[in-house]
Parts: sequence; structure tokens; C-alpha cells
Amino acid sequence: MTTHPFQDVTHAPALEPLLKQLGPVFQRFDDQDCGCTSYGLLATGRRWFVKTASTPEAASSLHRALSVHRAISHSAIVPLVHSFSTAVGPVLVYPWTSGEVLYHPTRSRHGGRATLGSPLARFRAQPLTWINTALETLLSAHLAVEDAGYVAVDFYDGCMLYDFDQRNMMLCDLDEYRPGPFMLEADRLPGSTRYMAPEEFVRGSLIDIRTTVFNLGRALRLLLDAGDEESQWRGTPAQLAVIAKATASEPEKRLPSVRSLADAWHAAAEQRIG
Repeated sequence: MTTHPFQDVTHAPALEPLLKQLGPVFQRFDDQDCGCTSYGLLATGRRWFVKTASTPEAASSLHRALSVHRAISHSAIVPLVHSFSTAVGPVLVYPWTSGEVLYHPTRSRHGGRATLGSPLARFRAQPLTWINTALETLLSAHLAVEDAGYVAVDFYDGCMLYDFDQRNMMLCDLDEYRPGPFMLEADRLPGSTRYMAPEEFVRGSLIDIRTTVFNLGRALRLLLDAGDEESQWRGTPAQLAVIAKATASEPEKRLPSVRSLADAWHAAAEQRIG
């Protein structure tokens, strides 16, 4: 069991006074377009990432995140170590994890994914061996998602936390993941259009594991390209063929599961080695 500074806290009227009692806040994230406010807290000799909601929509998302973490566990998914309530919604406590989010959307954003020196541009410029190792991690984590009966929602490069020193990929902010399959009851799901499947924009459509396959296929495509225009492919023809099968417009024409995608990706890698 992880010992943390919130061990006996089940409810607090407000978060910030509690944080001041526990230790110094060394970083505050309050410009996020997700409607959440998060804090880096130093307490009990360790750093912690503390996340709370600043809008009702974000509070609903954090309630969903509690279910996600109860159902899914993987070494590449930043674990939830504690949660408690406040007057405005749930608070989620995570261990502070080294790395940089490959894309961090903020209300006052400037620059972009492909900006020289940005985390994503630096990731894309790495040797292919390192990139392919990170992509294997994405697939492995989503095998655990599939095994738990969940589907990805709002998966994009903002969920990817990469440690450039250790060359280690972790996933965070999987708050919108849901048990699947389900019918879409809104005009669209949350997410980045660069990663989303066509059915995620159609009310009444079926969202299932094939949607997750599409999301992952887009991740493979975008992270193995040197730029956002998708004109500087760094992978192999065999890998590109797998991506084409994963991202077919019609769900029935896609690879049918994350397992089948992972198997096809591994086979393409063997062609590369051969």
C-alpha cells in the first residue's frame, strides 16, 4: 500500500487550505481547457499530483475516472492512490510522475504540437527504436483496457507522459474511458479530431473496441511521422499497412480488437527486423 499525506482524509470542505497544511505546492495547473485544476504537492518527503474539478463537467469526468482506475491497472498507467470529496467535487491523488505531456492544451495556448522544441516535436525526432518502444507501451496498456471491458474516449497525445531521460512512456488523464460498447447519446464525444473515429461524431452510433483500435491507429500514425501534415512517415510500409487496417472509416473493416492490432503490429516489426 502506498503511504500518502491524505491517508485519513475522506472529505475536506475546500482543497487549497488542506494542501497548505500538508506541504508546499510547488506547481499549479489552472489554465487547462479540461476544466480541472491540479497541483504539484511536496509532502511526506515525496511529490504528489492532486487533481480537482473547476467545472461541473470536469467533476463528472473525475467521478468517471474513479471507475476507470478501479477497473484498469497497468504499469504504464499512472495509478490513482487516493480520492476524497470536497464541496465542489472529487479530488484525485496520484504519485508525481516524471516526464512531459506530449501536448498540454491550455486556454492561453501558444505554439503547437509541431513547434520546434515542443515535447511532441522532440519525441518525434528520437531514434526509431525509442519511438517504437513507446508505441509498444501504448498498445500494451490498451490490452489491459480491452481486458477490463473498457473503450478509449478522449485518447490523444495529451494523455501521453514521456520521460525523455529514461525513455519511458506513461499514460495519464484517462478520465473519459468508459465500459463498452455503448451508444453515443450526444452529438459527439470529447477528444481531439486528429485521433477520433468517424462514429464519435454521430449521435446514436455504436462505440466499441473497434473505435479504440481506430484511436490507437491514429496514435501510431501521428507519432511515427516527423510532422503534423502526415507527409514525413518514418515507419515502414508494413507498419503503414497495419495502420490502414486499424483506421478504416467503416468499423466492420477495421482490425476487430486491440489484441489483433497488437499482433499485426508485432508482425510488421518482425518484417522490419528481418
